Amino acid sequence: MSQVEVIGIGLDGIAGLNTNTLKLINSAKVLIGSSRHLSYFASHTAQKITLHNLQQGIDNIIEIISQNKDEFVVVLASGDPLFFGIGRLLLSQIPSEKLRFHPHVSSLQLAFSRVKVPWQDAQFISIHGRSAESLIQTLKQGIEKIAVLTDSDYNPREIAKLYLDLDIAANYDFYICENLGGQDEKIRYFSSDEIEKLAYSQFDSFSSLNILILLRSSASETTLNLEDLPKLGLPDSIFLSYSDRPGLMTKKEIRIAILGQLALQSSQVIWDIGAGTGSVSIEIAHLCPHSEIFAVEKTAIGYSLIKQNCQRFQVDNVKVFHGKAPEILSQFPNPDRIFIGGSGGNLESILEVCYQKLLPQGLLVIALATIEHCWETLNWIKTHNWQYNLLQLQISRSTSIANLTRMSPLNPVTLITTYPR
Repeated sequence: MSQVEVIGIGLDGIAGLNTNTLKLINSAKVLIGSSRHLSYFASHTAQKITLHNLQQGIDNIIEIISQNKDEFVVVLASGDPLFFGIGRLLLSQIPSEKLRFHPHVSSLQLAFSRVKVPWQDAQFISIHGRSAESLIQTLKQGIEKIAVLTDSDYNPREIAKLYLDLDIAANYDFYICENLGGQDEKIRYFSSDEIEKLAYSQFDSFSSLNILILLRSSASETTLNLEDLPKLGLPDSIFLSYSDRPGLMTKKEIRIAILGQLALQSSQVIWDIGAGTGSVSIEIAHLCPHSEIFAVEKTAIGYSLIKQNCQRFQVDNVKVFHGKAPEILSQFPNPDRIFIGGSGGNLESILEVCYQKLLPQGLLVIALATIEHCWETLNWIKTHNWQYNLLQLQISRSTSIANLTRMSPLNPVTLITTYPR
């Protein structure tokens, strides 16, 4: 069986090849590649095979090298053949000892060099002919640097629509890198504030040879226009959130349900225990400007985020406290309403303080993500002979997938509303 040389090549064609790889190509008896790759060697005397269909092309390669032991076969590939390229398929069907790889600078290397960003910590995703699920999960995780290999269905415009549909707390700038290394190379930049323009305005079509680089940006750089904000249901994406866990916040649809269960009235005292990023407190403050909200968060970063978000949304009726419940709760005035979003492992002792402090006609709402915490809460409620009701929320949001729409689920949450008989 013949040796197969798999050589990476860029849009600069022959000019980008070194002496050794060019010598290998010139010695080839069989030259295999896409029509673009073969066009760089139009005068080459080798037998040429155009890769119209990858599997059919690999079948041709196997047949040639098995029947012609002395043939010198060269396969031309884009960039690095072993990075989302033909190399993986060749290795799955041809013995590795019969293959030698000669990588060129990959399109992703070129893309990051053009946007001038180190890329050793980037996450690489290919949705070329694949599902967008991996990209959805990566965006929800808030990965700082994401490189996306696109296709005609999942082009930069469709990915921008998907990003907007997800309404995630992480903000991304988009860099569209087209025809990298070619004479018609183009880099287009859209800040996180301009993604809607990219998604829904009519731009020139994108080159099929494009790489999309997504870089997380700080939402604090964006000035909020408070007059444009809805009275109820503030978008998740405009809250400052944890840099390493941007999805760790009470989602908009859940917040709306929580506010409904709290049955808020004007000029009340409200506790928000385990306030996280402050999204529930700020939603309450935005809706009830004459109420007084006491937000408690045990983590220093959460405490800082709540204060920053209060400044960002210009609410002055949220008092933020850094400390652990239930100990810190003794210094607060008796509440009309209590929301527990996190307990730090102290759920029962927190409930005991709430039992003592909640005013007559008051309400307590707890958001729970696990069956064990639901059982613990219900056991406590029954022991104290309180009234209660449960609301289980299993919410899915629509997301654009190429020209189709699918439902993407949020994590299920159970709301328990309880109060004295």
